[in-house]
Amino acid sequence: MATKAGIKVLLTAVGCPGGITMIRALKGNGEREITIVGTDMRAEAAGRHFVDRFYTVPAGRSADYIPRLIEIVERERPDVLFPQSSYEVYPIALHRSAFEERGIKVLVAGPRAIERCNDKGLMYAQLKGTEVPCPQTVPCDSLDAFVQTVEVLGYPDQPVCFKPAVSKGSRGFRILSAGTDRVDMLINRRVEDTTLTLEEAVGILQEADPFPSLLVMDLVEGKEHTVDVFCRDGRVLLGFVKTREAIKAGLAMHFEMVHRPQLRRYAEVVAQALGLDCFANIQFKGDKLLEVNPRVSTFIHQEDFCMPYLGLKYVLGEIDEEGLREAERRIRTTRVSVRYYDQVFFDR
Repeated sequence: MATKAGIKVLLTAVGCPGGITMIRALKGNGEREITIVGTDMRAEAAGRHFVDRFYTVPAGRSADYIPRLIEIVERERPDVLFPQSSYEVYPIALHRSAFEERGIKVLVAGPRAIERCNDKGLMYAQLKGTEVPCPQTVPCDSLDAFVQTVEVLGYPDQPVCFKPAVSKGSRGFRILSAGTDRVDMLINRRVEDTTLTLEEAVGILQEADPFPSLLVMDLVEGKEHTVDVFCRDGRVLLGFVKTREAIKAGLAMHFEMVHRPQLRRYAEVVAQALGLDCFANIQFKGDKLLEVNPRVSTFIHQEDFCMPYLGLKYVLGEIDEEGLREAERRIRTTRVSVRYYDQVFFDR
C-alpha cells in the first residue's frame, strides 16, 4: 500500500531494451505513487504505452535536445530527471544547472567523469597504477601504428582486438584472428560475429580519412561480470555484481546475481579514480576491466530491493548512506534475470 507522497519522474529513452522493466519496477515500488513522464526519439517506442505521459525528443547529440527537454520540464515540473541513454547523459550533465535551477534533481554524473568513461584511452590512463587489472591497451592514430601494434601484441599467432577510443557498448569492437574462415563466417555465423583478419581490417581502414582514433588491446577471455553501482562524489554507496550469461547483438539476455567481493572492491577504486556520481555499470571480463557506462544499467530487481528507486529516494533526501547499505544487505545472490522479447499492439 502506497504511503509516501507521490512524485513525478521524467524518464528518458523509454524505448531502450530495459525501459519497460524500469517503468514497471519504479511504479511497483510499494511505497508511493510515481507518475512517469517518458521521452524517446522514436514516436513508436514501446515504453510510451507504459508511462503516464509521453513526448518525443531529438537525438541526445542534437543541438535541439536540451531545449526540447527544458520545454518538457517546464510543462510537467517533475521532481527528478532520470536519463537512461548513454547518448543523453553527457548533454544533460553539461546543462545540469538549467534543470536544477528549476528545482529538479538530476540523476547524472558530472561532465568530466562522463568524458573519462566514454573515452577508453582516458579511462585506462586514469586507472594506471591502481590495483584494477586492465587489458594491455595501445592507442593508435594512424594505419601504420595500428598494424605495428597489432603485430606487437601477438598477431597472427594469437587474436587481438580493437575498438574506437570513444564508443558506446560493443559498437566498433572487432576481433582480429588470422585463422578466420571467411566462407564459414559468411554462411554459418550470426551477423553479430565481430571476427575478421588483419588484412580485411587494413583494407577497410585505409579508406578512412581521417584515420579514426582506435585502441588496440589484448583479447580478454573469461566470464563477463558487471558491477552496478550508485555513487556520490566517487564513493560507492550501493552496488551489486551480476554475470552476463548470454549476449545477443551486444545486449546481455541473462543475468545472475553473484557474490564477488574482489570485483566490488575494484568497482570502488574505479568510481573513485573516475569521480563517478549517481548510477554507473562497470564491466569486467576475466576479472579485467572492459568499460564503464555512466548511466543506469539493466538491473536485477527483487521484491525488497530496487536499485533505481533507492537512487531516487537518495537524491530526494529520503534515505541516507546507512539506509542504502542496509538495503544492499537484502540482496539475494540466488536472483536471476532473463531478458525476453515482447510486443505491443496499437492503432495509429
